[in-house]
Amino acid sequence: MPAGLNAWKQKVVAFASGLGAPGLFLISFLDSSILTFPIINDLLLIELSIVHPARMPLYALMATSGSVLGCVLLYFIARKGGEAIFHRKAGDHAHAIRHWVERNGFVGMLIAALLPPPTPFKFFVFAAGVFEDFPSNTSAPTAASASGLTPGSNPTPAPCFCKCGL
Repeated sequence: MPAGLNAWKQKVVAFASGLGAPGLFLISFLDSSILTFPIINDLLLIELSIVHPARMPLYALMATSGSVLGCVLLYFIARKGGEAIFHRKAGDHAHAIRHWVERNGFVGMLIAALLPPPTPFKFFVFAAGVFEDFPSNTSAPTAASASGLTPGSNPTPAPCFCKCGL
């Protein structure tokens, strides 16, 4: 477990590890929505897959599902939370991210989902919610990238990248 985690995050990770596949779902959901667990979901997926190799497809499905649903939650929080929160969180990059989302839609989300960490994918999903970009524009790119089906993507959601979709 990375040494830089807060004590309460370490407790959540330890709890999730004991749950197996549902715990991986939980960590992926939280990482993709309201909290950030840097690299934890990747490490947990690897650990569980080494211990139970036959369950690896289940673990990948749980990580992807958790990530997708976490992003959907983040998207709808953004729809309700509004632009002020986005500008405060995105800082100097807010205008560029807004322009990117409005101009590129689906393709923009796909590109953002494929960028390596630490690209702040959460900001793109949040922006899509704030600017009311249709959820399917964030769905397919996120699910494909979260599941490792696209070149250059992580096998699970990356830190700060919710990689979501329905």
